[in-house]
Amino acid sequence: MEKYIELKTEQDTIDLAAFIAPLLKPGDVVCLYGELGSGKTFFTKQVGKMLFIEDEISSPTFVLLNEYKTGKFPLYHVDLYRLKEEGELLDLGLLDMIETGITMIEWPELAENLLPYRTFSLYFHFDGIKRWVNIIPDKEHEQFFV
Repeated sequence: MEKYIELKTEQDTIDLAAFIAPLLKPGDVVCLYGELGSGKTFFTKQVGKMLFIEDEISSPTFVLLNEYKTGKFPLYHVDLYRLKEEGELLDLGLLDMIETGITMIEWPELAENLLPYRTFSLYFHFDGIKRWVNIIPDKEHEQFFV
């Protein structure tokens, strides 16, 4: 099942985060696909706010992983854009931390074969004029997207 949502304004993305954040719990994995500037980090920032993260959430492009432990649950914000091999992902320790918090992964393609599951896959798009997202929830969450 796939749900298409047009994101006409920043508020639409904020509203999407406000809808999804309460559905998340420790152990959930959210994969964020999309080109540069499509809204992945902005969405993650909004989810963090909804989870009462007090820290400023920033893109982990150069550090690969930012951990936020000041909110309702730990939030792990991962950016795999710079990684080239699955072994680098294992060195990051991502699979060890998944169960202890909510993990949001930008550029998750490299991790697809290693992840034990995905709670949500969000495909962000921006064509220069219009923004939208295609959401694929796991079986447990399909009921919220009919």
